[in-house]
Amino acid sequence: MLIGEYQHTVDSKGRIIIPSKFRDDLGDEFVITKGLDSCLFIYAQDEWKRVEDKLKTLPLTNRDARAFIRFFFSGASECNLDKQGRILIPSNLREHSKLDKEAVIIGVSTRLEIWSKEQWNAYTDEDNLSYDSIAEKMAELGI
Repeated sequence: MLIGEYQHTVDSKGRIIIPSKFRDDLGDEFVITKGLDSCLFIYAQDEWKRVEDKLKTLPLTNRDARAFIRFFFSGASECNLDKQGRILIPSNLREHSKLDKEAVIIGVSTRLEIWSKEQWNAYTDEDNLSYDSIAEKMAELGI
């Protein structure tokens, strides 16, 4: 299971270290893509396949389904770790996530998310994110 929060820097070539705690779960090859809320999603190959299979079931006649599939797959790229445990984040994904220098990598159960530190801080700011309000909504979903 992918859990935890780590801060790292993006080097001048667009590379970032993946925390060693996550490397075994990701395997040798994994997929990085545009995520929601201006972050990036990273999936191990088996989890990527599960997500891909679910998205294949969406009706092509639904405009929102087509738009999401385009968004999700057009940004996808296969990644490998180098000997230092780094990945190269393609420039289009760095632009999408506003990644410049400082980044936050979080484990979210079945995927990793990479955020620019500035975006993460803005997202988690108590004025913007009320955990009590979210908890109430989760109760409505049966959680």
